Amino acid sequence: MNKSEAPRRFAIAACLSFICALGLGAQGAPTVLDGIGKAESPSKFNPLFPRALNFAAAAELAAAASSDGGSPVTVEPPPSPDREVPSPDRLQSVLLNNDVFALYGKPGARTMGILGQYPLEDIGPVMDGFVKTYDEANGQRGIIPALYIIYGTCWPEGEIGILQDKVVKAYIEYAAAKGWYVYLDHQIGKYPVASAVQKLLPWLKYPNVHLALDPEWRTTKPMQEIGSVTAEEINQAQGMMQDYLVEHGLPGRRMLVIHQFKPKMIQNRPQVRSDFELVQLIHCADGFGSPSLKKSTYALNAEATNIPLKSFKLFLKPTVEGAGWDQPLMSPEDVFALNPRPYLIMYQ
Repeated sequence: MNKSEAPRRFAIAACLSFICALGLGAQGAPTVLDGIGKAESPSKFNPLFPRALNFAAAAELAAAASSDGGSPVTVEPPPSPDREVPSPDRLQSVLLNNDVFALYGKPGARTMGILGQYPLEDIGPVMDGFVKTYDEANGQRGIIPALYIIYGTCWPEGEIGILQDKVVKAYIEYAAAKGWYVYLDHQIGKYPVASAVQKLLPWLKYPNVHLALDPEWRTTKPMQEIGSVTAEEINQAQGMMQDYLVEHGLPGRRMLVIHQFKPKMIQNRPQVRSDFELVQLIHCADGFGSPSLKKSTYALNAEATNIPLKSFKLFLKPTVEGAGWDQPLMSPEDVFALNPRPYLIMYQ
């Protein structure tokens, strides 16, 4: 072993020991898997999926990469002295050096997104094709594929249809075996936001699962009016997620995605918090249309600097006659050129 290899091997061994220790404490959790990196040149920092590395391990990896002449590794700054941290092993974000690409839809529903147009066993090749184009466009960053599932569907009068547990479990376990994320999206309907979140929380026992809320469908008149949530409700949702993760000793940071394409969809938006230690709030620019219209919508979302992590949704040609879609579809290069750049990209 030469001297340049020693620090790297020590860092990786320390990192793996830490992750294994965490895994032993998570009863019934699926096997920890690697994230998706580059086929030829690995991404700068490929944290063991889905648990990001702690600061000590990340610093060691960064030092090892530097001493070995490798690509620089991005590491989050340590927390400020006046902020209380739930654990001394504070977690990094996988989004520091990776992007997430998701296929959106409702399993078994061909009219509700690309994910519903294929049986589960056929999703792999479809995902691979999309991921390849985004992997080529995002430089040295890695890509984590994801299934973005409509979990709670808003029906007339604001009633909610919940996806069957056995279906949800099948998709989660399929994704976990491949090292993919799963986002469970609740459309809320006529019910309180807290009720929607409460329904979603038990799925966090799977370490590859993240949550999402879509204010458009927080209404009793779906397809007739656009619904909304308040900043207070979003903060409450994040608090509920964090409390659940802590109470049940669940590993890693989790994401909560909030969709928006009209100002009214998030009331009192400047009061939304993004400082929950274990929850990363992702602000998704939804809505179909021309590139100019979509960029305009994204620019309005970008004004919410209190929600710094952004997401972008694109619409493929639908199977439903008369439904809207993006004409023309923006390229991966167009998407990554948005300012600020999005870290979660989804296709419906």
